[in-house]
Amino acid sequence: MAGDIERIRKQEEELVFDRFDEAVAFEIGSAIRDRALKEDLPIIVDIRTFDRPLFYAAMPGSNASNPDWARRKINVVRRYLKSSYRMVLEQNRPDRTFKVGEGLDIADYVLAGGGFPVRVKGAGVIGVIAVSGLPERQDHNVVVAAIAAYLGLHAEALALPAEATA
Repeated sequence: MAGDIERIRKQEEELVFDRFDEAVAFEIGSAIRDRALKEDLPIIVDIRTFDRPLFYAAMPGSNASNPDWARRKINVVRRYLKSSYRMVLEQNRPDRTFKVGEGLDIADYVLAGGGFPVRVKGAGVIGVIAVSGLPERQDHNVVVAAIAAYLGLHAEALALPAEATA
């Protein structure tokens, strides 16, 4: 949708942590898990810094491919230091692969939304919060809503608008 890339840039600029540790990861992961239980969302949640996992949950209805999708989204965020959904929109490649010249193996990288950078003031991007199991725009919005709520920001003001249905 028009304006989504700019909205995601704004999300990435505003959704910045003062600190990010095991306790913060647990609080955000638990909030996403609670929402998933309440709304019957068939997702997995994977929160990690670039050196280790901090939180993981698999919800009823998620499947064996969701962790692999999350892993590949995490790799994209780690490489480009931006949201995996922003990469989807910027690359605009229906086959979900990066251009051959990027040298990125499809087994390890995918253009799919749901990975969001963990940015800390004074440190930059140190990790990723990833959700997998819903359509990519919804995966992205679940993560953004959880981070905004944790930071005390108005999630609706930052969320991507719902896609128009035909």
